[in-house]
Order: sequence, then C-alpha cells, then structure tokens
Amino acid sequence: MTSTPPGSSPPSSAPRPAPTSAGGGAPGSAERAGRRHVVALVVTDRTPDFELAVPCEVFGLDRSDLVDPWYELRLCAGEPGELRTASGLVVPTTHGLDALAEADTVMVAACARSRQLVPPPELISAVREAHRRGRRVVSLCAGAYVLAEAGLLDGRRATTHWMNATDFAHRYPTVDFDPEPLYIDTGSILTSAGTGSVIDLCLHLVRRDLGAAVANEVARRMVVPPHREGGQTQFAKPLARSSGRGGDGLAPVLDWARERLDQPLTVPGLAREAGLSERTFARRFRDTLGTTPLRWLLQERVRLAQELLETTDEPVETIAHRAGFGTAANLRHHFRRTTTVSPATYRHVFRHRSAGVRAKAPTRPPERPGLSPGSAAGTAPLAHPAPQPPEQSPPVHPHALTPLSDPTLHGE
Repeated sequence: MTSTPPGSSPPSSAPRPAPTSAGGGAPGSAERAGRRHVVALVVTDRTPDFELAVPCEVFGLDRSDLVDPWYELRLCAGEPGELRTASGLVVPTTHGLDALAEADTVMVAACARSRQLVPPPELISAVREAHRRGRRVVSLCAGAYVLAEAGLLDGRRATTHWMNATDFAHRYPTVDFDPEPLYIDTGSILTSAGTGSVIDLCLHLVRRDLGAAVANEVARRMVVPPHREGGQTQFAKPLARSSGRGGDGLAPVLDWARERLDQPLTVPGLAREAGLSERTFARRFRDTLGTTPLRWLLQERVRLAQELLETTDEPVETIAHRAGFGTAANLRHHFRRTTTVSPATYRHVFRHRSAGVRAKAPTRPPERPGLSPGSAAGTAPLAHPAPQPPEQSPPVHPHALTPLSDPTLHGE
C-alpha cells in the first residue's frame, strides 16, 4: 500500500519520497523562509466539482494560523474559453498554462471523458515542461490521463479511478498501473485514485511538506480521517460474476461450480464436469475468461463472501464455510489479499448499503447428506447465532493457515 499512515515511514517496497519539497530545501523550508508554496491547479471544462473543491479546501483556504505563510493556490485554465464544472458552475480561473512553470506543485484535476481521450495539446506540453523544470506534478483521479499522454508515467507506478482501470491500462501499457492504492507517491510525480481519494492525496502532500501534526489538524477541521486503511478496491463494486462468452460451452460448468462453492472443487473435477481433458479445459478456460480455473474459483468465493457480509448477519466463521474457505483464518487471509481490508472492515463499511436487499441474500446450496448444520462443510444456518465478539484481523501469515482440502486456495 503506497498511502502511508501519519508519522510513519513509507513502505520499503514503495519509492521513498524525496526529502525535499518541489520548490527545493527541506519540507516546509520555503514556507518558513517566508515564501508561499505555490500550487497551480489546472482545470479543464466539465471538471468534476468534488475534485476541484478538495484542493481549494486544503490549499486555498487561509490556514496561516497553522503555518505562516500557508500555500498559495492558483486556478489555471487548461484550455481557452469559459470553463464550467460538471454541474455547470463557472470556474473563476486567474492564470493560464504559463503559470505552471513557476509553480512549486502542478496539480491536474480530473477531466471530463472527452478531455481524457484527447487532452488539449497545450496542456500536455505545459505539464511536460513543468516536470522538466523540476516541478512536482500531481494528478487527481482521471487527471492521470493527462500525465500519461505527456509521457510522465512511462515506467512509473500510477493509479486512477477504479472505473477507468481497464481502459487506462489498455491505453497506456508502458505505465506500471496499479488500480488498488488510494494514491501513489513516486517522489516528483503523484497520482490519486477515484474521487474521495483526492482528500487522501492532498492531506499526504501537506504531511509531506509540513509534517504529520499540521496534516492531522487540517483533517480534523475537515472532519475526515488523516489516513484511511486499505485501497480503493474495497469501494469498488463487489466482484462481478464472470461467465463464458459466445457459446463456448463453459457456462454450464461455471454455474455448476457456483452452486458448490462450499465443497472441495478441483480442476480435474471441473474438467470432468465439462467433458474435457484437463489440458483442453485449462486452455479453453484461459482463452475464454482470461484467467485460470483456480483464480476464477478464488474470485467467486470472495464474491460470495462479499455478498454474505453485506446481506446477512452470519458470523465470519459461517461465511467462511459457505464460501468454501473452510476456516475464518483462511477467509480473512484471502479476503484481505483480494480487497486489502478484513471481512469485518468490509462489513462495517458496506453493511447498510445492502440493507434494503437482505431478503435477497444468496440462496444456500442444498445441505448434503451426513453433514450437520454448521459443520465444516455444512451449509444450513445457525438458527440463532450467538453474539460474536468484535472481529480482530491481525495479519495472517500464509504458513500459519490451516490447510484446506480445496487445493484452489493454495495458488497454482
């Protein structure tokens, strides 16, 4: 995870931010010397209101009671003509693209779809020149398209809104695209994920420039957490069911497997059900779905666990059995690896989202003979589950997990 908790060091796997601010000197040295740190926010027509409002709130308000002088925010027109937000509000830009070269931080706000596909050439050139001059360049949400078009993200880790993940990765194969983090800091270039993560990135910039205490106080005044756990995957739609395409013959076996997720499922068993050899089945599966049978099974089990966490009151142990993970420890391990948050956190965040559809909770697979309700492979619910203590989700080391009879949970 690239977003770093306040007061802690960046993870060793992530590039360590440069110890100097974009304007030179130690973080905050320019401000202490009496010169404002200039943030040039580039706006194009139909910029989403939220992505414009957050930088104005963080950098545009006078917070000289915290640090004097505070930042200076300049709204820069990224294209000619009157600019409006997505809701139609007129944006009172005070500067043009020439202001980017003199700023300390250049921030490209999210763009409308038309600007994502074809950013104004003058904007691309200005952003590229600002970076050449050593300015810190930041993209907010879909503003990453502009940075990618300028070639600034080639060979770098970068992110953007999860809804743009497939399109962005396809358009810019030379970018080391990661759809998971709330933001990515590679030193001189930073990118944020979707919408709300703009807050996380802006607070990170304050923390990097002025320290954790100042960033935490800004967060308190905005009534937001100074740091959020996990990445944007937890806020994306639950994993969608994948299915075969165009008469490939796999749809029946996929449905057959979904009805038996609580049971041990293996590639040989799926191949037999499909009437194919293992080799042919694996090849056809990858050609059709773009993944392996083992990964597909894990995705389906996580998807089922997401549904059950959102729509039922069942304890995690029961959900683990119903989704085929065997134990709560295995569920926590694979759920966190897929969504970056624990089952308890996911349920806490999204429980009320599905309150109106709990009556449509996934139908339980039929109970198999010889298994009692609530047993390791059973599927019947506990009539009145005992109150469960708050779930604790410490990191689970893979070697500490109880082995499952289902080999699909042990990689490929």
